[in-house]
Amino acid sequence: MLRDYWRFYWPLALTVGIMVLGGQFQNGVLARYPEAVTELAVYAIASGTFGLFHATVNFVSQMSNVYARSPVALRKTLIFVVVVSALLASLLLILAHTDTGVFLIGTIYGVDQDIIRRILRYLELFTPLMLIDGLRQFQLGLLVQNRMTGRVTVLNLIQLSVMITGLMSGFSLGLPAPIVLVGSQLVSSVLHLALLIQIVRRDYRLPSVAEHENLKVGELISFFVPVATTGVMFAVSRPVLYAFIARTPDAIVSIAAMRVGFDVATLFQMTANQFRHFFVTFGDTNLREKRLFMFLVGSGITAVMLIIALTPLSTFLLSDLIGVKGKVLLQAREVLMMMCVLPALLLWRNYYHGLLMVARKTNGMAMGSMSRVGAIYLFAQFLYFLQILDYQTGTIILLLGFVLEATVVTIFYKRLKIQTA
Repeated sequence: MLRDYWRFYWPLALTVGIMVLGGQFQNGVLARYPEAVTELAVYAIASGTFGLFHATVNFVSQMSNVYARSPVALRKTLIFVVVVSALLASLLLILAHTDTGVFLIGTIYGVDQDIIRRILRYLELFTPLMLIDGLRQFQLGLLVQNRMTGRVTVLNLIQLSVMITGLMSGFSLGLPAPIVLVGSQLVSSVLHLALLIQIVRRDYRLPSVAEHENLKVGELISFFVPVATTGVMFAVSRPVLYAFIARTPDAIVSIAAMRVGFDVATLFQMTANQFRHFFVTFGDTNLREKRLFMFLVGSGITAVMLIIALTPLSTFLLSDLIGVKGKVLLQAREVLMMMCVLPALLLWRNYYHGLLMVARKTNGMAMGSMSRVGAIYLFAQFLYFLQILDYQTGTIILLLGFVLEATVVTIFYKRLKIQTA
């Protein structure tokens, strides 16, 4: 079974590595623009704000894996995804083009009008990605359902290659940073979606035993709303921190450093998050073997992260490859070192996330994520009041939030087991 688990898991882990690598190329391009620190900070706030909307579709692949198991259920799930994605895209467009958007961004982040204008320009350009990515996640869930994770990896390699080409070409042509950053994502995502649709049409097969033939919209909503809340709560963690950090001395440097450090840590974070697919696909049996597999993989993830953070590899990655310098480099390295405890926290949390999704009791995930964000907000406000909030204490707050979330989902699942025993 461990061998079967590994065959399924490693392409997904490689896939998220590819995705996160794209973020490092984005940071590298931004670091080479004039006023690089400001560019990094603007993109950190803009992408974090977009992430609040985008996070609602992050679990669409799991939803299609769970429910799209008959022709009727597949069609209903797809319609549901399209409607939700289009609604979110409309809300994002309204935010980018109204005085409400100016007021909200200015109030939340406390930045000046020039920064607000640049942030809203990013949000405007991000809007089409909402619908595109909702559809991509739906198709990816179908491939994972058929255990075609190797094809997922190949398609993501193609997407990354196209995005990197777009980044380098746009920067070489002297195009503005928003056009280069978002344009490269749009082109590569459209190609990725087209290839996904082609492969699904050609190779995807519905399960031999049809399920959810009487699927109701209410069932989709009951599953989707809690996991969407979980995604949004994760996405809101950074903006909550940035909102308080933005009011501290040397805020732009701190936000830029946290953006870079968090993004590098995301490579290991997203690798750990693939265990959600793992449980949805393999179920909640043989838990002892699944825990052993998670421990072995988690140990490897943590070891690699420690090697990078505690050796000259961190300087090579952050300075030579990404291109950050000076105080941003020093602070980003410290952030990365502190984030080395994150994989263990995520594996603890994701073990219970997976079990809750198999049981289709996703409310516990939402409760845990809301607890995390609430704790981050309260801790950040308290440390800001004490005037000791900075990039270091902000990172510690983020980690403590994950500890609380993991604790909450653990308690929720154990209570569920007692109730169903």
